[in-house]
Amino acid sequence: MATATAPPSTRWIGSRKLLNRGVSSLRTVPRRVVVQVKAGAYSDELVQTAKSIASPGRGILAIDESNATCGKRLASIGLDNTEENRQAYRQLLLTTPGLGEYISGAILFEETLYQSTVDGKKFVDCLYEGNIMPGIKVDKGLVPLPGSNNESWCQGLDGLASRCAEYYKQGARFAKWRTVVSIPCGPSALAVKEAAWGLARYAAIAQDNGLVPIVEPEILLDGDHPIERTLEVAEAVWAEVFYYLAENNVMFEGILLKPSMVTPAPSMRRGPPQRRSPSTPSPCCRGECPLPSPGSWWAVRDGGYIEPECDESISNPWHVSFSYARALQNTVLKTWKGRPENVEAAQKALLARAKANSLAQLGRYSAEGESDDAQKGMFVKGYTY
Repeated sequence: MATATAPPSTRWIGSRKLLNRGVSSLRTVPRRVVVQVKAGAYSDELVQTAKSIASPGRGILAIDESNATCGKRLASIGLDNTEENRQAYRQLLLTTPGLGEYISGAILFEETLYQSTVDGKKFVDCLYEGNIMPGIKVDKGLVPLPGSNNESWCQGLDGLASRCAEYYKQGARFAKWRTVVSIPCGPSALAVKEAAWGLARYAAIAQDNGLVPIVEPEILLDGDHPIERTLEVAEAVWAEVFYYLAENNVMFEGILLKPSMVTPAPSMRRGPPQRRSPSTPSPCCRGECPLPSPGSWWAVRDGGYIEPECDESISNPWHVSFSYARALQNTVLKTWKGRPENVEAAQKALLARAKANSLAQLGRYSAEGESDDAQKGMFVKGYTY
């Protein structure tokens, strides 16, 4: 393979880990890629946004569920999936007093970005007043990938530039694009390349329109493999992602990496909690990330873990933070139950969970004293924790 030429100071020499189609082994092919840092119209703002989101002791609240997924959560407490109910729940979350002390950014669904409180105040303005950066989910979901081993690819690049420009005008300052890799399906080299390339193109387009891209290559939970296999696949995917980010001239100082937790498959999670707690080695410290930047700050996603396990998982000597959905909202929903008189108690529950994660990010968390609700498992893809 031909290699690019560039001055030594801009050259990242790494190893490309590729997955053979349909087999479980990995092979390593050395290659060289040029990392270019280009000044753009939003360069300074992107860096400042990334630093704000990556501030110590704070993390991301992910409430970017589609209307259908939000409806499932509402159904769990007996509420119909109506815009009024979705608005009420999102208002509960986004107007929690003091939330900005522990939460630096909130990822919103498109409907939420344009919604307001019942009093007519834009949710975006509520977030800014609380010192929380508004973010937006920009992908259009997963569809079957032709020619693959029953795998998926993430659509949404068509029209992405114009959508990002509109989201920026509405107040969003960072974006999220989620793509997935399935271990039981191979994963095939085609699926890994498609995932990495799609993330890189999205990241370049987002930055060009003023949005800090969250780069989220998710390794799916499904399967019956040990944690070592998950790590093997994750490292290969991380390497591929960073290779194509560099190929697309993405500014590394203006991205955030959001990998899924490196865990064994659900069927392998047996035994005492300390033997099955999530573990997420940093790709930056393992040599997969080419540059120190806010990209070396990265957020782990909950992957369906119960709340205390997620809190315990993010204590780390590197700047690792959290980007959680269910792990922050589980107790909140159970406390709220759709009743106006429970809003204050539900907001206190959210604040307690956010504080616990903040303490974990600072290396000060202890599960001692956790409530019974927080300790109860969640049902995820056929497995109860």
